Amino acid sequence: MIRYTLSLIALVLLAVIIQQFIPALTPLFGSRLMLVLLVFLCASSTVPAPVMLILAFVCGFLHDAENALGPHGGDPEVYNPGVEQLRFGYSIVLYGLMGYLMQGIQPLFRQGKWQFSAILSGIAVFLYLLSEFLLINFVRGDFTFSRSTFFKITFTSSLTMLFSPLVFWLLFRMAEWSHYTIRFDGLKKQNRRATAF
Repeated sequence: MIRYTLSLIALVLLAVIIQQFIPALTPLFGSRLMLVLLVFLCASSTVPAPVMLILAFVCGFLHDAENALGPHGGDPEVYNPGVEQLRFGYSIVLYGLMGYLMQGIQPLFRQGKWQFSAILSGIAVFLYLLSEFLLINFVRGDFTFSRSTFFKITFTSSLTMLFSPLVFWLLFRMAEWSHYTIRFDGLKKQNRRATAF
């Protein structure tokens, strides 16, 4: 378990680095692949709640640190105009809430039905971005929800969801390497073979 948890943290750090080189897709309303959030959501399906909360803290801390230590008011591509009032740590809470959402269908995932978790990861990305947008509007004191903002959130969540099978495949390989059990269906088949002999 410890080896798998450490490899997940290393994967999150690698995703943070790769995220810096992923451009926004201008034809799709500036949507982008949210790789760090995707890695966190997929990993949340494979670990117990305490480990998920550790990952939520790491991912949220890195997200907030990147935006707080970057240009004043956050990344101008993400926050236009800059947001000065958002407090450090709000992403940790949002990551934790989305992690608990993914944990809700963990029994299905452990039965080998990862497709439900893949679909839920897209829904969780949508809810995360919508919550962040609503929080920014609340802090600014006004509410403007344009059509382009809706499409940007929708395309970002859809694009991110398309890459979830690749992340799940990577997590399965990491679990094999670290001797961590993600799925229980394989154990049931082994038990049936053992009782047959």
